[in-house]
Amino acid sequence: MTFSLTDGLPDQALQVAVQAARRAGAIHLEHLGRVHQVTSKSTHSDLVTEVDGLAERAIREVIAAAFPSHAVLGEEGGQHGTGDYRWVVDPLDGTVNYAHGFPVFCASVALEFREESMVAAVFDPTRDELFTATRGGGAFLNGQPIRVSGTPRLTTPALVSTGFPYDLTGERNLAHVVNLLRLGVPVRRPGAAALDLCNVACGRMDAYWELGVKRWDVAAGALIVQEAGGHVTDAHGTPTLHGEMIVASNTQLHAHLLDILNG
Repeated sequence: MTFSLTDGLPDQALQVAVQAARRAGAIHLEHLGRVHQVTSKSTHSDLVTEVDGLAERAIREVIAAAFPSHAVLGEEGGQHGTGDYRWVVDPLDGTVNYAHGFPVFCASVALEFREESMVAAVFDPTRDELFTATRGGGAFLNGQPIRVSGTPRLTTPALVSTGFPYDLTGERNLAHVVNLLRLGVPVRRPGAAALDLCNVACGRMDAYWELGVKRWDVAAGALIVQEAGGHVTDAHGTPTLHGEMIVASNTQLHAHLLDILNG
């Protein structure tokens, strides 16, 4: 079975992705400011709350009701099921922000066909912004088409974002930040990879890079960037989400940014 834009599956899958992301976003807002359980995972700063689990369960319920045979990979619950179709879910991207009441977080839901993202929805509940995409069908913000920026050079200057892993590999990213700052390029660190990618897709950011992201962090956002006319690769320019680093841009800046990141 192939994933065809004419068989009705992408439209149905997108509706499910949107419903799931919105359901998770409603849970975020319901519990915002009154999180009762905050624990650590890999390090003391790698947080998880009970809201992560509540949101993931809600997303899984929505998916199971529509596509009971599809596999689901979630940040909190791992993978359930096998097959060509797999949903990749980050129920609360930006958990550290959420736990502190900093309003930069979202739900991210993607459907993969044979490990390639085909449908994506990212919902930012604090701004009521829904980013969506289907492969070959374009990218949208609240139903309106979006495109990456037209910024031609990093030294225009561009506005770029990054993130830092919770382990010591984050120190390696400091050199990249310093090199960009020396060029006079403004660098931001919002703290939610899916939203960083969506901000590139709609032109608010010109580029984004990060080390150590997981599949659920970027599966939806990367497709949204690509469908908005942008470019997503690893640090070597290979179009993959599985490298040590993800690099996303408006395409025009990509080669220069890769040179800096590999310098």
